Amino acid sequence: MSRNKNHIELQFLSEPSDINYGGKVHGGTMMKWIDQAAYACALQWSQSYCVTVYVGGIRFFHPVHIGHLVKMDARIIYTGKTSMHIAVDAYSKPIGRADFVKNTHCIIVFVAVYDDGQPKPIPAFVPKSEKEVAMHSYAIKLMDLRKNIDKEMEPYIV
Repeated sequence: MSRNKNHIELQFLSEPSDINYGGKVHGGTMMKWIDQAAYACALQWSQSYCVTVYVGGIRFFHPVHIGHLVKMDARIIYTGKTSMHIAVDAYSKPIGRADFVKNTHCIIVFVAVYDDGQPKPIPAFVPKSEKEVAMHSYAIKLMDLRKNIDKEMEPYIV
C-alpha cells in the first residue's frame, strides 16, 4: 500500500476461476477488482463507510491472461463535500516479467455516508503535483460531461 493517503495499490493473481471461455480474465472480474481497489482508496481517504454512486468510462485496452499478476492503481483525483472521484488503472504482466501493461482505466465516484445512509463530509483533496493537477482538471471535465449524459438519459430512467 502506498504511503500517500490519496493512493492505494492492490495486486491479484489471475486464476483459472477468473477466466472466460476465450481464456482471458472476465471483464466482470476486472470490474470487481477495480471496485475493491477504489473502495479501499475511498475508505482510506474518508475513514468512513462509502457507497458507489457512479462508475464510468471504463475502457478495456488489453486482455489479462491466466496466471498474470494484476495491479490495480487507485487514486483520489477530486473531492466534493462528501464525494470522491477515484481514477483506477489496471495493469498486468506475466510472472517473471518486469514491465506491466496497462489494461483498463475508469473513474468511480464514492460518497462517504453515516450509519443512517446520509452523506458525510470528507477532507478536501488538494492536488499538489503536476499530474495531480492534470487529473483534477480531468475529473472536472468528466463531471461536466456527465451532466449532459444525465440529461440525455432522463427520459429513460424509470
